[in-house]
Amino acid sequence: MDKELLAMLVCPLCNGKLKYNREAQELRCHYDGLAYPIQDGIPVMLPEEARAMDADEKLPISPGRTGEV
Repeated sequence: MDKELLAMLVCPLCNGKLKYNREAQELRCHYDGLAYPIQDGIPVMLPEEARAMDADEKLPISPGRTGEV
């Protein structure tokens, strides 16, 4: 995922920052608890296409956790 593109994208609901999850190929909004998929290298920024994150995914990242970039 292009770093410049990532820097420009925000959550369409709250305009908050998104975290890129390389393994899951999705952009996550921890405030709204939604994960937007990346399909064929293109972020799908439609709330109706987003996946609701579970409670564990919404937690802040601690030093022992991985997957977030």
